[in-house]
Amino acid sequence: MVDAILKEMDMSQKYLGDQKVHSIYFGGGTPSLLPIQDITRILEHAQSLFSVAHDAEITLESNPDDMSHVWLTDLKQYTSVNRLSIGVQSFQNEDLVWMNRAHNAVHAQQCLEDALSTGFDNLTIDLIYGSPTTPDEVWEKNLSIAFDYKIPHLSCYALTIEEGTALDHFVKKGTSLPVDEERSARQLEILMDYTEKAGYEQYEISNFAYPGRHARHNSNYWLGEHYLGLGPSAHSFNGKTRQWNVANNAKYIAGIQTGKLLTELEVLSARDRFNEYIMTMLRTHWGVKIADLERLHPEGTKTFEKDVSKYMLQGLVEYTNNSYLLTKSGRLFADRIAMELFMN
Repeated sequence: MVDAILKEMDMSQKYLGDQKVHSIYFGGGTPSLLPIQDITRILEHAQSLFSVAHDAEITLESNPDDMSHVWLTDLKQYTSVNRLSIGVQSFQNEDLVWMNRAHNAVHAQQCLEDALSTGFDNLTIDLIYGSPTTPDEVWEKNLSIAFDYKIPHLSCYALTIEEGTALDHFVKKGTSLPVDEERSARQLEILMDYTEKAGYEQYEISNFAYPGRHARHNSNYWLGEHYLGLGPSAHSFNGKTRQWNVANNAKYIAGIQTGKLLTELEVLSARDRFNEYIMTMLRTHWGVKIADLERLHPEGTKTFEKDVSKYMLQGLVEYTNNSYLLTKSGRLFADRIAMELFMN
């Protein structure tokens, strides 16, 4: 697999043109299972082919149960990884058992202590709210623990149950409770209030950071920057088209070995780019700028300005510094509002 990824990198070298790379992200699957030497091979090859900024953000996704003190020490010493994204999800055993996670509450805190003690202070953790095992007081406790560690970046997501998963099966059988939408909305409000008091900026619906600690990688997606994805299922975007690799590992490797990258390609229309801009930017604290909409689709901009006015009257959207932004109340309905502002 690593050999195939390195070869795909060779085949895709021209995709980003002469753009400088400010972020490298190991994510999807479980990259923390990779041997340290393979992480090094991938990074060194990327740096030999692309113009990687000297201060690039280099993130590795990891699970708490993979993160031994020895592994973290080696990662720090032998690679240029400078940021960790840790799938904590919760600091409570009941939550973790219900989510079918491999780690427990002890792992959840120990991995943070180990990461900090080995010099990884640029951390982000994932937390889940809205599950049946997470009453408000437990959610508040999870946030309090994260604040105690002074984690500079939090990604917090409402529980969703994906079709075809084990959890979906249990809910349909009645052996597990369904998602409570009211609980999720209430806990999002708790999240926004508590993080604001703790000094975090909500720079995107699900992402919170200390000032100056926004994730470059996440921000680039929302800001429409170009990116190159490597490996099975990986997506790439160059501003006009989006492509994604075959999801099957064996087919991906076999294709690379024969010199053929198995991908699907979507050419984005002006309407697609217009709607995607609304979908992503309305979720952020930068908001939707009319100048950007007009550049993408002048006619669609007129419709947007007419349609957005009703949400302004309802107190869900405000116009500040030449941008349309969701208010605190509007963030509870972000997806619905965005969809209703799309150009048909």
